Amino acid sequence: MSTTAISVLIVGALAGGFVSGLAGFGTALMALGIWLYVVPPDVAVQLVLICSIIAQTSTLPSVWRSIDFKLVWPFLAGGIVGVPLGTALVAYADPRDFKLSVGILLLVFPAALYLQRRPMAFRIGGKAADTAIGFAGGVLGGLAGLSGPIPILWASVRGWGKDERRGLFQTFNWTILTAALCMQAGSGLIAHQTMWLALLVLPATIGGAWLGARAYHVLSDGNFRDVVLGLLFLSGITLVWSSIG
Repeated sequence: MSTTAISVLIVGALAGGFVSGLAGFGTALMALGIWLYVVPPDVAVQLVLICSIIAQTSTLPSVWRSIDFKLVWPFLAGGIVGVPLGTALVAYADPRDFKLSVGILLLVFPAALYLQRRPMAFRIGGKAADTAIGFAGGVLGGLAGLSGPIPILWASVRGWGKDERRGLFQTFNWTILTAALCMQAGSGLIAHQTMWLALLVLPATIGGAWLGARAYHVLSDGNFRDVVLGLLFLSGITLVWSSIG
């Protein structure tokens, strides 16, 4: 691999790690588009999965006290059940239609929530609704690695604070992505090349996550909300553009 390709991988790892450390999700959003210039799509997706778990594991101690497991467990229960179903649907889903549908969702709802400046605190459905949202996130995670968007939007509707949302994002995404990685590894889908590349970008991933975690702690509730909605909107643009292209 050339020096230029290695540099591109490191830059992508630094950017992906930073966003993950800042928001508790978003490694794929920042890193995938960069890595696809130098590695095949299947390797890039696997690398995103591994680096997401590494980044979130490295920043977990700094947000551990903010995790409310009474709040998180319904999402985890639903998500774990949804992952195998999403993985099974890979053979049947049309990638273009799927990306376009999710992309439109991520354009409309974050924009609407951003324009709705009044605090929202819906309690509809209670724990059962939270479990259903977690299940939907698990299905999307198993299908396309998109475990975060649905629970993240739901947390905004619930009106939870910065620490509650961050604790949910990080715990849920870490659990779902780890389950997806274990299923792929058990199926022999993780290439040896991916493991070597993950070791190569490990320092940049952890360094970026550390910087992002430092930035997270200085954000107010409102700033964090706007960052999260902005990342979701950017993800929607990326999905719509790639599906049309």
